[in-house]
Amino acid sequence: MEPFGAPTNFKEKNMSSFSSDQSVAHATADGQMVPTTQRARVTSIQAEGIAAAFVVLKSGGAAGTAIATYKFGTEGLNILCPGSGILFKEGVYVDLKDTPGVTVTFT
Repeated sequence: MEPFGAPTNFKEKNMSSFSSDQSVAHATADGQMVPTTQRARVTSIQAEGIAAAFVVLKSGGAAGTAIATYKFGTEGLNILCPGSGILFKEGVYVDLKDTPGVTVTFT
């Protein structure tokens, strides 16, 4: 008898497949992650923590509008955005302060 039940065979004929339109970008300095000519929806944000770290996500480039600002410490940052994510109408620019890097998932 198997301790956790019979093993599952995932190679059956009736299994469906799907594709995702998610993209992932990593930055270690301020910069444009999605061009200002494109719309994007941020679905998750992760950043390594250092005391008094900030991540600011902007739409419209470096001088654009701050859409989301996150302040965190040594615990780091791990945000899963609900629903369709956070809409950026003119690309996604990241402004980092006191964090070694940020990873952003977007559609």
